[in-house]
Amino acid sequence: MELSTIKDAFDRVSKKQKLSTSKSVEVIDQFGHEIEQALANIQSLQVPISPADKRSILVELKTKLSSITPHNQLEGSQKEVNINLSKYQKTLEKVFNPDISKAYRNVDFDPHIVNHIIAIHFYRVGLFDVADCLVNEAGEPEAISLKTRFLELHQMLEAMRGRNLKPALDWVSTNRENLKQIGSNLELKLLRLQFVEILQNRTRADALNYARTYLSPLASVHMDEIQKLMGCLLWVGKLDKCPYSDLFSPTHWEILADELTQQFCSFLGQSYGSPLNVVVAAGVEGLPTLLKLANVMAAKKQEWLAMKQLPVPVDLGKEFQFHSIFVCPVSRDQASEENPPMLLLCGHVLCKQSISKLSKNSTRTFKCPYCPLEASAAQCRQIYF
Repeated sequence: MELSTIKDAFDRVSKKQKLSTSKSVEVIDQFGHEIEQALANIQSLQVPISPADKRSILVELKTKLSSITPHNQLEGSQKEVNINLSKYQKTLEKVFNPDISKAYRNVDFDPHIVNHIIAIHFYRVGLFDVADCLVNEAGEPEAISLKTRFLELHQMLEAMRGRNLKPALDWVSTNRENLKQIGSNLELKLLRLQFVEILQNRTRADALNYARTYLSPLASVHMDEIQKLMGCLLWVGKLDKCPYSDLFSPTHWEILADELTQQFCSFLGQSYGSPLNVVVAAGVEGLPTLLKLANVMAAKKQEWLAMKQLPVPVDLGKEFQFHSIFVCPVSRDQASEENPPMLLLCGHVLCKQSISKLSKNSTRTFKCPYCPLEASAAQCRQIYF
């Protein structure tokens, strides 16, 4: 709804701006036409031209230009633009609250960890000079240990952008055993991409020799894939009609670059996505809810600052869910270290605090809220997701 309101306000400003521009062009064209007409009248006079004739034409031109009244014509349209622009600004200020500090709570961050995260982010995205500057000025030499590894990754990705797979294939060869342990077929995909590149840009014989050298050792495990590639040899010169034409899509380069990045970061013990990007994106997603909560609790500032758990849910979407979440079906509270999920004898799960209330602080047995079986607090066992 809010985005729709903003779009409507923007469309009104845009429409008024176009009308104002059109009116300005119309007035300018009128001026140009009268001036050109006056020049034509002067040129049509017999030579020599008398000063009186020139004066007469110029006086007439002045009268016509004054009658156009450009100020009056433009004032109204520009006024409407200004009015709608002012309304648009107020709409933005109302919807996008510029004072996001209301949702801020003082948290004792460890400067060392924050600096480390930022430096690693810059190394991850390839801004090595910026990361080095931060490491030196913040005094965080530990972060620089990953520089050479991320430099290696970016060299591979840069080579792939230039259709050069050799650095990536060398890395796969070095880490072949580790890749096998996690069931990765990254090597096959890189070799397949190299085979396709040769088939598209060189001869059939070159592609066949490459397959014999590099693909044949994988035949016992990936025979189906290799048979498809051998079938492509029959379509040289008309690869667009090949039944396996999807193998020649340029999107495979981007997809494989992402997969290479994911495997590389995994071996480094790093997440695929930048933690800093995730934090910022999650903060942007949850900010509207936090701002509304801050406004509602403006009169209870101390209570808001002292809260250990938010009183309202902040829905960040599945892309920001990195672990299982259990919500007690009785209390509707989310499980925590202090209030963990507990398994009853019947197989149902409640949070510890709910079991404590049902058992009167573990002084008697209680009936499960979802089945007729009874249990005691001592019989319940903590479970882990």
